[in-house]
Amino acid sequence: MRVLVACEYSGRVRDAFLRAGHEAMSCDLLPTDEPGPHYQGDVRDLMGQGWDLMIAHPPCTHLAVSGARWFKDKLTEQAEALDFVRMLLDAPIERIALENPISIISSRIRKPDQVIQPWQYGHGETKATCLWLKGLPKLTPTNIVDGREARVHKMPPGPNRWKERSRTLEGVANAMAAQWGQAPNAEGNKPPTSGV
Repeated sequence: MRVLVACEYSGRVRDAFLRAGHEAMSCDLLPTDEPGPHYQGDVRDLMGQGWDLMIAHPPCTHLAVSGARWFKDKLTEQAEALDFVRMLLDAPIERIALENPISIISSRIRKPDQVIQPWQYGHGETKATCLWLKGLPKLTPTNIVDGREARVHKMPPGPNRWKERSRTLEGVANAMAAQWGQAPNAEGNKPPTSGV
């Protein structure tokens, strides 16, 4: 499968798909934190390149309801962020997953298909993550563990806090690669597994 991981600088999801034997590339305006196939630039530059799957992590700064008290001051930025989400969801790619925290995407575009938690994938913490899906099944929990600590909300202020809060956790990335890497297309055909 050819997989585009949009708006990802960490390489976590990209690397999970690479380990599973897929051709994967991350894309972000920032450089990648980990060496690997990465396009530093606008994801729109890559849209028409025959991807089988796109997993998109659009910036949540102007969308997440955790910042609702500032919404009235950033109407233009919010409109632009919603347009970007619409563009990602409407991309000419058969399988799409878009992830974001609880956000206005639910009320302005459509409700998510699924809400997952890190503790369902081996990480003992809470962080509700919404998934909007096209041509993909819901993720199935892989390792339900104890612990319901809200680690990301307790992070101290600092210049890299936003980066640490936005990283996809390893267990979630691995579940995406294992489950969506085998998702059938519209005709019901699964991707080829030779060489994987």
